[in-house]
Amino acid sequence: MDLDAVRTFVTVADAGRFSEAADELSITQQAVSKRIAALEKDLGVRLFTRTARGALLTGEGQSFLPHARDLLQAEERAAASVRPRRRALRVDVIGRRLAPAGLLRGFHRAHPEAELDVVTHFDADAAIEAVRSGAIDASFRAVTLPAHQLPDGVKSVRVFDELVQLLIGPDHEFAAAGAVRPAQLAGRRIWMPGVVPGTEWAVYYGDLADAFGLTIDVTGPYFGIEPLLDAVARSPALATFVGEQTDLVWPAGWDLRRVALHDPAPVYPHSLIWRGDNPHPALRLLRDHLRAAEPSRAGASTWTPKWARLPS
Repeated sequence: MDLDAVRTFVTVADAGRFSEAADELSITQQAVSKRIAALEKDLGVRLFTRTARGALLTGEGQSFLPHARDLLQAEERAAASVRPRRRALRVDVIGRRLAPAGLLRGFHRAHPEAELDVVTHFDADAAIEAVRSGAIDASFRAVTLPAHQLPDGVKSVRVFDELVQLLIGPDHEFAAAGAVRPAQLAGRRIWMPGVVPGTEWAVYYGDLADAFGLTIDVTGPYFGIEPLLDAVARSPALATFVGEQTDLVWPAGWDLRRVALHDPAPVYPHSLIWRGDNPHPALRLLRDHLRAAEPSRAGASTWTPKWARLPS
């Protein structure tokens, strides 16, 4: 199987658009289309459905994606076995628009000589297993497990507390508010259809809901961030939660509002996960960079789940 085609498939799946995948791979969009077409012909199935909003995985594409990642990881392990200290530092982030990706971009600006390979695993369990197996060097995730329950050799440290904000449309009752207390949201509909049960972010938002008597609705199909933002912008009652550092762009006519939460301010605890015996020189640079970055916001005025307060 053509691994360049497989890599292109994974990149399109992560980016959601052929054009963004082309930019990331430094090839033309036509070359991306040709590679995907060749892979689809080789497999005898369609992997993507092309829409106005981007490239959506078909059922066959969703089935193939984890195996495609395994193929690329096997390729990387094979190469790393003969050049472990020369390859790029492979780091997992939960999403390329979210705070961990911003932390990694800050590291790259500070250390442009450190070559990076940024990947995205589905959830913390998959990321921790990838760290354990050596498929990746590090991951940014919320860690819901105590340290003694992590696999042998795997370590984690909390590196960044991100404020959680309320995102609402212009007709929402809190549209003019500078800030609201979490308890004020009781009885209001917080819609988060992208929250997948069993993931670390589902655990976080479940604990947040329990702590303040909130109703977080995770039902309904999730068609991506743009349809969610559109629905929130049009509704006088609908709201959703976003991280302060989440990179969102929307048409000016939507007039969405980010509203701070306070008294207390919920924070999402991002941790760095790595193997203690990993010798990659850029990993130590990354850890040192994060240690000197913005300190944790933990304190009396913030809220985190109990599992985030456990010692690393």
